[in-house]
Amino acid sequence: MHPEILPPDAAYAVLQAHDMRFDGRLFVGVTSTGVYCRPVCRVRLPRRENCRFFATAAQAEAERFRPCMKCRPELAPRPLAWTTMDASRTLAQQAAAWLDTCDDPEASVEDLARHVGITSRHLRRIFQAEHGVSPLQYLQTRRLLLAKALLTDSTLPVQEVAHAAGFASLRRFNAAFIEHYRLQPTALRREGGSNVPASRLRLGYREPYDVAGVLAFLAPRAIAGIERVEEGAVTRTIALTHAGQRHAGWLRVRFERAGQVAVDLSPALWPAVGKPARCCHLLAAAPWAAGDSAR
Repeated sequence: MHPEILPPDAAYAVLQAHDMRFDGRLFVGVTSTGVYCRPVCRVRLPRRENCRFFATAAQAEAERFRPCMKCRPELAPRPLAWTTMDASRTLAQQAAAWLDTCDDPEASVEDLARHVGITSRHLRRIFQAEHGVSPLQYLQTRRLLLAKALLTDSTLPVQEVAHAAGFASLRRFNAAFIEHYRLQPTALRREGGSNVPASRLRLGYREPYDVAGVLAFLAPRAIAGIERVEEGAVTRTIALTHAGQRHAGWLRVRFERAGQVAVDLSPALWPAVGKPARCCHLLAAAPWAAGDSAR
């Protein structure tokens, strides 16, 4: 179990209170339904004896729980990457941050180990200790949750969703999706019944967040011809590198209901849609942040 997971009674109290401070830091698996939820989920409170608590979505999925269709764990904000913890835990967090933005379908543990500067054996050990799953299990969960978000909130063809989420082929994506969620990707799309524009997806961010204050700060500092700040939204031109190719266009982030933003992308950026989707958890730094590959 994750070393910082709350005691079960305390975790259940968080669930009872729908405490948003733990959103993205705590997940609950309900044994009677086989579904896992965020602590802010508004479905009927499960019985205490039916609850299992996890620090990450990957841990819950490793125990064969499926993501809730109502609270949508893929929209949960990510824990902040900075830390004052010991070196091993810092490396494990840095490794997870790299996996969060990885778009290489052939990425391996050895690639990750080289990135953080340790051996693959040591990486596996500290990653398992910190996150409760292997690096590849963590990466698989991240890819599947991103695909689930794109299937629900966009009208991208399933094959493009698979590619954007980091799968090498549609066959691999379908097999992984069915194995983990016991659901066809096309069935999820039918259930979602998305009526949003083809160029839009919806993402989550961590509350509390001073939207008005941030926009007021950014507005007078917007770079002419590159950025624009208007009521409740930020627009910016960006360039992304995805799968070895360069994509340039514009991205618009509009703050909607609490904890969610609507992200509109220009058509030229859709082949790289996974990049801004993966990186929107950096909202505390800038709504359009897209790692080292954004300009």
